Amino acid sequence: MDFNESENQRMIKEMVKDFAEKEIRPNVMRWDEAQEFPVPLFKKLGELGLMGVFIPEEYGGSGMNYHEYISVIVEISKVCGSIGLSVAAHNSLCTGHIYYNANEEQKKKYLPKLATAEWIGAWGLTETGTGSDAGGMNTTAVKDGDHWILNGSKNFITHGKSGDVAVVIVRTGEKGDSHGMSAFIIEKGTEGFSAGKKEDKMGMRASETTELIFNNCRVHKDQMIGEEGTGFVQAMKVLDGGRISIGALALGIAKGAYEAALQYSKEREQFGKPICEHQAIAFKLADMATKIEAADLLLAQAADLKNRGEKLVTESAMAKMYASEIACEVCNDAVQIYGGYGYVKEFPVEKFYRDVKLCTIGEGTTQIQQLVISRNITK
Repeated sequence: MDFNESENQRMIKEMVKDFAEKEIRPNVMRWDEAQEFPVPLFKKLGELGLMGVFIPEEYGGSGMNYHEYISVIVEISKVCGSIGLSVAAHNSLCTGHIYYNANEEQKKKYLPKLATAEWIGAWGLTETGTGSDAGGMNTTAVKDGDHWILNGSKNFITHGKSGDVAVVIVRTGEKGDSHGMSAFIIEKGTEGFSAGKKEDKMGMRASETTELIFNNCRVHKDQMIGEEGTGFVQAMKVLDGGRISIGALALGIAKGAYEAALQYSKEREQFGKPICEHQAIAFKLADMATKIEAADLLLAQAADLKNRGEKLVTESAMAKMYASEIACEVCNDAVQIYGGYGYVKEFPVEKFYRDVKLCTIGEGTTQIQQLVISRNITK
């Protein structure tokens, strides 16, 4: 694996960094306090090609690789985890599911709109009683001639209200059967399809999270992705790439918190010198920097496997688990370095601290990653 950053990667990082500083940073706390999902911002991101990062140009995307995709998520998340989360969910879940699993007609219909952010995408797997146990889902689709009738609900859905289209996985067979679930593309405005409760979250408050409700929602068979019964298998493969996204999100938040803490430690003086010159703080900064570097390398390995089309179940789980756990530690240390000011909203690390916890939960908890890793290494 080549550890040298390509010229293209450097240019992308600079572009995203500049955009984040100008368009995101001035609005971070306003969006957070109001729990506002800033749709106009995502239209601008679409104009830059950042809503279809790894989608080929023939479908309106940017055709970047996964190393470049990580750079995009990291640079945005260094400024705002909420925006990083929404960019990641749109790219790797909804848009990614269609790109990797849909037929050509479906790709041509949906990918150009998603890749340019003309449409915002949502993705639904989780239900109220079936979080990690996705196979036990209760939302069903029953065949009716050339249509399927969907009933049930999904929860914790990013962009559930503002999304223009959603990819959802529902049960078309027996509960618990991994081949008893199918994936459908459902457009906003479809009769019987609506958004429910919006969650009032601790962090990631500018990234919209709602229920999706299906009440005799009638969907044509042409909206099914792949063959009947392949939805769960599709979803698990999508989550392999999604774990890279959440790992990158965690890494970006960790870097943002670390850089803020490092700068503050050089400016804040106690006992006649900057606090970074006190060993207690210096060693804490050293640990933070080392953890970030290790997470970066794990993600680079997973991205390399993804780019080459290799199996990456274990590596993506490791990268996601480690990056999200150390990000929590780094953000905790950043608050500690700031002291009392770290607990105040006027300073940036308070928000990093609130946002980062989701990374150990979303797209598979740390414990699910441990389960995936342990099963693979003990085969």
